[in-house]
Amino acid sequence: MALAKEEATDVLSSLQSVCTRHGLETMSAKLAELASLVQWDMQEIAKALAELPQRSGLVHRSARHLVDLGGKRLRPICVALASKVGSGFDEKCRDLAVAVELVHCATLLHDDVIDHGDRRRGSPTARSLYGNAASIFAGDWLLIEALKRVRATKVPDTLERLLDIIDEMIAAESLQLEGRGRLELDPDRYFRVVEGKTAALFRWAMFAGGRGGGLDLEQCRALERFGAHLGIAFQLVDDLLDYAGDAEVTGKVPFADLREGKATYPLIVAVERDPDLLGELSALVERPDEQPEARFTAVRDRIESTGALTRCHALALEHANQAQAALSGLPPGPAVEALGTVAETTVNREL
Repeated sequence: MALAKEEATDVLSSLQSVCTRHGLETMSAKLAELASLVQWDMQEIAKALAELPQRSGLVHRSARHLVDLGGKRLRPICVALASKVGSGFDEKCRDLAVAVELVHCATLLHDDVIDHGDRRRGSPTARSLYGNAASIFAGDWLLIEALKRVRATKVPDTLERLLDIIDEMIAAESLQLEGRGRLELDPDRYFRVVEGKTAALFRWAMFAGGRGGGLDLEQCRALERFGAHLGIAFQLVDDLLDYAGDAEVTGKVPFADLREGKATYPLIVAVERDPDLLGELSALVERPDEQPEARFTAVRDRIESTGALTRCHALALEHANQAQAALSGLPPGPAVEALGTVAETTVNREL
C-alpha cells in the first residue's frame, strides 16, 4: 500500500484547493502551515497503520480494507498537534494517534453493519465485501489492538480514559439505536448522542496527545474542551453534508441519514419551524426504498426553505469558535495556531 494514500496531508491539500476556489487565500495559507507542521508525523502514523498485522482471514481482511481506504485522519492530527503544544511528537504519541484511528475505524465497521451501509469513503464497505459477521469481528479486533497500543505506551491516564470513552460511545450508540426509525426529534437527545458518539473520541485524542507531550492535567482539560466542541462542530457539518454535500467529494450517499431514520440537527430545526414536514419525513423513513429520488430532493428543498441548513452551519461555527476559545490558556505557538485552523476548517469542509 502506498503511504501517500494514507497521508492526511493529502486531505489538507484538497482543503487548500477548496479554499482557493472560494477565494479564501488566508485560510489556504493557514492550511499550508498546518500541513507542513504535521507532515512527518502523519507519515509515521501512516507507516504504523500500514504495518498492522497482515493475516489472510476474513476478519483481518475486513479490518485492513477500511484502514487502507485512508480518510481524513483528523483524530490522529489532533493527537499530533496536542503533543506539539507540549514537548512534541514521539513514538508514544504516534502509537496514541494510531490507537485513536483504530477506535474510529472500529466504530465505522460496526456502523456500516447497523446502517446496512454499502459505501464508505467512496468504496464498497467491508460488510458488503466480506459479510456482516466479519465486519463486526474486525471492529472488535481493531478495538483490542488500539487498547493494547495505549497500554504499551504507559502514558498516564490514557488507558483508563479510553476505556471510559468507549463505554460512553456505546451508551450513545444505544441511545441512537433506541430512537432509530422513529424520528424522535428531541434536541437534548440529539446532543447526548453527538457528545458520546462523536465528540468523546475527539476529547480523548486531545487529552492523549497532551499527556503524551507532557502537559499537566489542567492543560489537558483545556485540550479536552477543545476536542468536545470540535467534535460537535464536526458532527453538525456531517449532518449538513447529508443534504448539501457533493457525493463525489464527500464519498457519502445523499440522504443516507434520512433513509436510516436518524434524527439529525437539520431535521430537528426544520420540523420545529415547519411542523407539517414531519408527516412527509415519516413516510420517507418508513419506506425509503420505495420512494423515488425526486421525493427526497423535494423534501431536501423544503428543509432548506426553513433555514435549517443555515442554522446548522451557524451552530457548527459557534462550536468551532468555542473550541478556539478553549485554547486561550495554553502556551502560544505554532501547534495552538494550527489547532485553531483545524477548528476553522472543520466548519468549511466539503469532504
